[in-house]
Amino acid sequence: FRGNTRVEEACEMYTRAANMFKIAKNWSAAGNAFCQAAKLHMQLQSKHDSATSFVDAGNAYKKADPQEAINCLNAAIDIYTDMGRFTIAAKHHITIAEIYEAELVDIEKAIAHYEQAADYYKGEDSANKCLLKVAAYAAQLEQYQKAIEIYEQVGTNTMDNPLLKYSAKEYFFKAALCHFIVDELNAKLALEKYEEMFPAFTDSRECKLLKKLLEAHEEQNSEAYTEAVKEFDSISRLDQWLTTMLLRIKKSIQGEGDGDLK
Repeated sequence: FRGNTRVEEACEMYTRAANMFKIAKNWSAAGNAFCQAAKLHMQLQSKHDSATSFVDAGNAYKKADPQEAINCLNAAIDIYTDMGRFTIAAKHHITIAEIYEAELVDIEKAIAHYEQAADYYKGEDSANKCLLKVAAYAAQLEQYQKAIEIYEQVGTNTMDNPLLKYSAKEYFFKAALCHFIVDELNAKLALEKYEEMFPAFTDSRECKLLKKLLEAHEEQNSEAYTEAVKEFDSISRLDQWLTTMLLRIKKSIQGEGDGDLK
């Protein structure tokens, strides 16, 4: 019993030290101290406190040592999943994915953590957000089939929801662009399918743009293609992802080497 009390005291001292290091902005030392506290909490069979300390350690390390931050957050995730706390585990998978995106620039690993988070969120709106991240990256990595499946799935999930259905047109638009890069005929068939499934899509600017682009592509008319993109961009600015995808399609028009969208 006395041994346990000593471990508890040591735990408190590590936590206090960690907070002092945080104030001093000594992030590695803070992370290390939180880590020690987490291990002692585990020794005391206090899973929840251990997980919390690992998360605190991860957040401190995030500012100094991204890989160590990931190690600590993974340790917290293991505890939370063991306790059946999947929603909290999902949240920390997202944090790890963001570190891989921004700090370590390892997109494959970021995708894996977003997928795991989506799996843990199961059907919640947060799951869609994670899946859309996966789809965007998959398309950038030229994994078009994977991107198409996700955009269609999320589009279908949202089109019947009065609050979310305005977003469905964006997801069907993105799915159609991925089809278009692979094969023009597939894009036409997909477009017909989306219009049938979701009649509101037909009147959208996205659908009208797709039809103009398909026509320009069929005629191998790069000027008409560029004009259609410019007209769309003047009303709603194209983000980096859309610009990349539209350029990839444009390059398949004859004589368009490394053309741009201007």
